[in-house]
Amino acid sequence: LGRPGVDCYCQHESGAAVLQLQFLINEGALVSACADDALHLWNLRQKRPAVLHSLKFNRERITYCHLPFQSKWLYVGTERGNTHIVNIESFILSGYVIMWNKAIELSTKTHPGPVVHLSDSPRDEGKLLIGYENGTIVFWDLRSKRADLRAYYDEAIHSVAWHHEGKQFMCSHSDGSLTLWNLKNPNRPFQTTIPHGKIQRDGKKPESCKPILKVEYKTCKNSEPFVIFSGGLSYDKPCRRPSLTIMHGKAITVLEMDHPIVDFLTLCETPYPNEFQEPYAVVVLLEKDLIVVDLTQSNFPIFENPYPIDIHESPVTCTEYFADCPPDLIPVLYSVGAKHKKQGYSNKEWPIIGGAWNLGAQTFPEIIITGHADGSVKFWDASAITLQMLYKLKTSKVFEKQKVGEGKATAEIVEEDPFAVQMMYWCPESRIFCVAGVSAYVIIYRFSKHEVNTEIASLEVRLQCEVEDIITPEPETNPPFPDSSSQLPSLKSLSGSTNTVACEGTMKDSIPCLNVKARPVRMPPGYQADLIIQLVWVDGEPPQQITSLAVNSAYGLVAFGNCNGLAVVDFMQKTVLLSMGTLNLYGSSDPYQRQPRSPRKSRQFAADNFCMRGLSNFYPDLTKRIRTSYQSLTELSDSPVSLELERCKSPTSVKGSRKLSLPTDLKTDL
Repeated sequence: LGRPGVDCYCQHESGAAVLQLQFLINEGALVSACADDALHLWNLRQKRPAVLHSLKFNRERITYCHLPFQSKWLYVGTERGNTHIVNIESFILSGYVIMWNKAIELSTKTHPGPVVHLSDSPRDEGKLLIGYENGTIVFWDLRSKRADLRAYYDEAIHSVAWHHEGKQFMCSHSDGSLTLWNLKNPNRPFQTTIPHGKIQRDGKKPESCKPILKVEYKTCKNSEPFVIFSGGLSYDKPCRRPSLTIMHGKAITVLEMDHPIVDFLTLCETPYPNEFQEPYAVVVLLEKDLIVVDLTQSNFPIFENPYPIDIHESPVTCTEYFADCPPDLIPVLYSVGAKHKKQGYSNKEWPIIGGAWNLGAQTFPEIIITGHADGSVKFWDASAITLQMLYKLKTSKVFEKQKVGEGKATAEIVEEDPFAVQMMYWCPESRIFCVAGVSAYVIIYRFSKHEVNTEIASLEVRLQCEVEDIITPEPETNPPFPDSSSQLPSLKSLSGSTNTVACEGTMKDSIPCLNVKARPVRMPPGYQADLIIQLVWVDGEPPQQITSLAVNSAYGLVAFGNCNGLAVVDFMQKTVLLSMGTLNLYGSSDPYQRQPRSPRKSRQFAADNFCMRGLSNFYPDLTKRIRTSYQSLTELSDSPVSLELERCKSPTSVKGSRKLSLPTDLKTDL
């Protein structure tokens, strides 16, 4: 990653996990160490980065690598405790190996474990500090091929960091402690602290904490040094989020993260390890994000991230793409999006500034909209090479927060993420925006540049599909399809009535899955909820998820449907215009009740019943769509109703043909 808009992507052919990365600073190259025990040297100076050299370790597992600034030697530590040295120019092993038994000699009686740290002394690049997992530290003289000193601590080491003068170093340990060592007295650390440990009343050692996985020790010319570490929190707070701790003098600041910390790196004014480091920022790589903390301000604000790394901050559930949008749309969305951004960001420029950015070849504006599992919607500018987030909308804000134990209301529809966005509609010209959510609701949004404080209008729609298990109606007594005047029949499905579960002693009916906020809601500039339409429970059965959505912004209409039926709503008048079950849509009755056009009006009713009876016999499962094609109807020619079907022919058809047009030519006048 470089300056905003600059990034490149490359992948190892082996597909092995990447353990560690080391830049050849100011040389346009990168070393990667992978889980298959291979080292790779990448050339970053060409347009498409490529591997120049690779080196595979066959007998040992790689655990840690270190490449000193402006050095041609790459130090590689292994699981066996040995340290190998690779020539970075030829990318072959030099033959110089620091064997673990030579390094520790008789300081411990057991194997010291894998190499967990390697670093050269800031004062002398010919001396190497080796940290072993079991707590052993060796200061190795590369020229004389012997250890200058050895130190031992009874807690496992996770990382080591030098003071820039090269006289002291700091270690982080598995018990949440930090130890500070002096090269002149390696027998024991001259300072031991457990930053997050509780101090015992009887003066004993503070209680142990979680391991400190990494520590960095950075000095400043005009202030106290910075000690920055990840982990090390107390065990008695298991619900605390992953944290980065910054110690500056006597002040300790804990920054809680939204995701687990993978690694962090302190950005300093100089690459030379023997100068005052002057740290100004910390880059923290999280499992699902990348953040940069400003160290120059006392409250340690984060920088506003220009990269689209958080596109999956919440899982993407649907997307829409729009090309050649009105030219004023992207600036308008960006301006309202900028006002929504959280306060407290650093006022400084993004500190990662490498590379040169060129605009893409396309000049027309492109916008991508992503809907997410948490109910958020993000508008992205896709006109350039990389995505730039313009505006974020949280659809869940129109609903009341669910209290503990109330989540069962939507459990029949979704087990989690009740606000997940399923479908979206957007009209770039009128700026009308509509979303359909997983909990059977539709929200209409209007765009406004002004803040409002108002109540949210809502409608409830009852969509129900009711079919008897066995339908064998007689035309004289039971019309097979319900009367069109009762578009939502009240008879319960025989198949659904046996397994309906009562909730708290009462059957749920005519209630939505989520509660809309009843009080006035403050809506900032941007997209503001104009109308919420919710499907309701019917006779103890939850509403089915919405499967189709269409909007006509010119007429102010929204239509949506599911397996149970279709609804059309006028969102200008906030009125339900049409609500029909699936059977009614495919039945012989017309929702608009036009009069039949057949000249045989006296016999039309009987003909309709015979005709639909024949179709119902042909389709025992009436939840399927009734198809009235020529092939379907000719298969009924041998049935007793074939004569009546002949009489139901359209008056415009040619004599002798069996073509039947439904439902425009067959109307039931009930």
